[in-house]
Amino acid sequence: MDENIPARGYPRSSRKMVSCFHHYKVEIFNEVLDRNIAEMNHRFSETSTRLLICIASLDPRDSFGRFNHENLLELASMYSVEFDPEEQYHLDGQLKIYIDMMKRSDVFCSCGSLANLALKLVETKEHLHFPLVYRLITLTLTLPVAAASVERVFSAMNIIKTDLRNKISDDWLNDMMICYVERDIFAGTDDKKIIEHFHSLRDHRGHLPNPPCILTT
Repeated sequence: MDENIPARGYPRSSRKMVSCFHHYKVEIFNEVLDRNIAEMNHRFSETSTRLLICIASLDPRDSFGRFNHENLLELASMYSVEFDPEEQYHLDGQLKIYIDMMKRSDVFCSCGSLANLALKLVETKEHLHFPLVYRLITLTLTLPVAAASVERVFSAMNIIKTDLRNKISDDWLNDMMICYVERDIFAGTDDKKIIEHFHSLRDHRGHLPNPPCILTT
């Protein structure tokens, strides 16, 4: 690693020599690291980064070593619809009792993930004693699913609502998006049942052929 090699980015006439260690660390490793950091900063805004830090405070690993009281109060304040000011006030005291009990319990300290912690809280009925904390945990667990669902919906909207369909009504768009996003479920639905349901509607714009009659002997 102490061997000298020509540095990159200089003309041949004035190219300086650097060590192999400098080449791999500064010119390659640090450059790749800077690009990854720039990509992460592009993907995650300051608010999203702060949200992830607050969520990490619920992690039960290492005997709740990442627990941070202030971060969890900040997390609750981000979701004012789920936590009104009075509930945020009570959450402050509930978190103090919660973390004291969790750290003294081998059952909860052994939980390897937030999902297992939520299951243990329900199994031991402790979610009834800490309803606000449990709500915060369940909200955190549903965030990745909700984010993925929203991303799928917007992706479907770009496919369905094209320039040729820019006058489509909201109800029709909603129906088409549900069928597109959940196409795996609809693919397993019997066509005959769909036709029968369509014919049972009082008002419909189009007409479908009557379902075939099945003769029995």
